[in-house]
Amino acid sequence: MMNQIKNILAPTDLSESSQAGVRYALNLARAVGAEVTVYYVVNWRDLAQHHDGEEERVRINAAFQQYERLRKSRQLALARFLNTHFSDLIPWVKIREKVELGVPEKSIVEWAKTDGADLVVISSCGKGGSADQFVGSITAEVVQNSCCPVLTIRPEAEEIENRQLTATG
Repeated sequence: MMNQIKNILAPTDLSESSQAGVRYALNLARAVGAEVTVYYVVNWRDLAQHHDGEEERVRINAAFQQYERLRKSRQLALARFLNTHFSDLIPWVKIREKVELGVPEKSIVEWAKTDGADLVVISSCGKGGSADQFVGSITAEVVQNSCCPVLTIRPEAEEIENRQLTATG
């Protein structure tokens, strides 16, 4: 017997392509009464800066301050992303927002395990992906390493899938 879905993880990079996975996760959560964590990972590689001649302590302090500013701005960006694209679903689904520093493909897998996700719903490609790709590199890593089932959503298929889910829910 299939376990009931109560906790859905919906990773996003805030791109247009990632909207498909988040929308599907929110629609599914509404249909089955689950909670959704919309999860954005600030890629630590984006913070990597090399400053010749600076002491290690100064570089670490500067990187931490930059991370804190970036995390706060990304937290606001995530809230705007949800309000702009999913305001129709927000009243119907319990949503948690999480932003943290990490390597996206590793952090998503780790958070799914830590948070006890029953399902990860992720767009098949994000910022770096193209419509010609079947699955982006981050999505492929999540599918391969996740401790729970992963549902990948092709961005261009969003409308059809959401109509079908809404019709049955």
